[in-house]
Amino acid sequence: MERITIDPITRLEGHGKIDIFLDGNGDVANSYFQIPELRGFERFCVGRPVEEMPLLTNRICGVCPEAHHMAGVKAADAVYNVDPPRTAKMLRELLYMAFYATDHTTHFYALAGPDFIVGPDAPVAERNILGVIHKVGLEIGGKVIQMRKFGHRTVEMIGGRKVHPASAIPGGVTKILSEEERKEIEEMGRWAIDFALFSLQAFNDIVLSNKTYLDLIVGDVYTHKTYYMGLVDENNKVNFYDGKVRVVDPDGKEFCKYAPNEYMNHIAEHVEPWTYLKFPYLKNVGWKGFVDGKDSGVYMATPLSRLNAADGMATPLAQEQYEKMYATLGGKPVHQRLAIHWARLIELLYAAEHWVELATDPEITSPNVHKKPTGIPTEGVGIVEAPRGTLTHHYWTDEKGLLTKVNLIVGTTNNYAPIQMSTKKAAQSLIKGGKVSEGLLNMVEMAFRAYDPCFGCATHALPGQMPLEITIHNSDGEVKEVLKR
Repeated sequence: MERITIDPITRLEGHGKIDIFLDGNGDVANSYFQIPELRGFERFCVGRPVEEMPLLTNRICGVCPEAHHMAGVKAADAVYNVDPPRTAKMLRELLYMAFYATDHTTHFYALAGPDFIVGPDAPVAERNILGVIHKVGLEIGGKVIQMRKFGHRTVEMIGGRKVHPASAIPGGVTKILSEEERKEIEEMGRWAIDFALFSLQAFNDIVLSNKTYLDLIVGDVYTHKTYYMGLVDENNKVNFYDGKVRVVDPDGKEFCKYAPNEYMNHIAEHVEPWTYLKFPYLKNVGWKGFVDGKDSGVYMATPLSRLNAADGMATPLAQEQYEKMYATLGGKPVHQRLAIHWARLIELLYAAEHWVELATDPEITSPNVHKKPTGIPTEGVGIVEAPRGTLTHHYWTDEKGLLTKVNLIVGTTNNYAPIQMSTKKAAQSLIKGGKVSEGLLNMVEMAFRAYDPCFGCATHALPGQMPLEITIHNSDGEVKEVLKR
């Protein structure tokens, strides 16, 4: 049996590899998406004061520290049974909207964009952010940089730092927003709305108007019918910061809806010996292996999942785009995994609109930003929607507030089973008769790239410059072919 190894996989946050095994006919017999790194973050948090967790856990990742900061502080709120003032919640959420807009921009233009804007089988030296800028022009490249600048500026003004914010603490936040800061944040948010609309139009012009790309999105290669998870508000509209977790089945019907502290009644984790990550699944359906359908407990938690699990968007422009996507792709739920990119841009627009809503709320500059925790610490769960999936922080403490146990289910962990399924299906569909090319293997990588996985503390190299070696072995273990990037 021949073996193809893609190591390292590229344009993601973190490190991973794909092992593809071919049968005697050169077709794919099996595929494994492996995470070869172990970090053990949960274990070395034990013994720390719980109030440190919003700062400690945002060091898990340099790409999405704001997500861990918010999940961590919400869990700490729950540990002390303290309800922060409304202004504190709004400031947290305002920071989070700016982060969301920045993160989704980064993924679409730098990580996913090269596959569509430059082309999935374009020369690898061009398939990167520089290739995207060359294709669309320096002016658009400047807009992308400006969006990131405004997002980080807003995070810094509210959170104290551009990266690894520090303002959220149990019971609220540490910083009051001035009127001058509010005005600047509002202006940046209004610019972000225009940028989001521009990005959606670019997606329409470059991807949806290209029959080859549209066929790739709606085709079977990147399609799986699973359950879908997302946080929703009281009206079942998409919410990133607060609400209940809603899960719908492959037909779009509500399967369950639960508060953060009820997640253990609904989610369990499966372990495989060939990877360090666990595979979460719906406990009330059960683990049936890496298969889709109603009888399988596999679920997905991505931008597309959030839209599938909700009844709509809470802002008007995003709602229009939400309706357009489902009308174009044949109604809810959408199972085509490459449509995650479209959903991500709709969420970018929602984040920008809500950014302005929060920045123009009369109470956003109120000095009432903290309520001192007075309860005896016990146990708490905090859930937010990270850009790449539902993020759960669960803390247990002693009576002094020192952590005795920590459980983290991050967005990418939720998606590990569907990522495994998607990469295998793409490999089986694309690799035939042992014929392999670098461009073909990039299309296998596109299967996981749609999920925007974040594996541990990511270290970024410029895509296209990261060395990639693909080694193909025969059944005797001898090297048959080596492809280099």
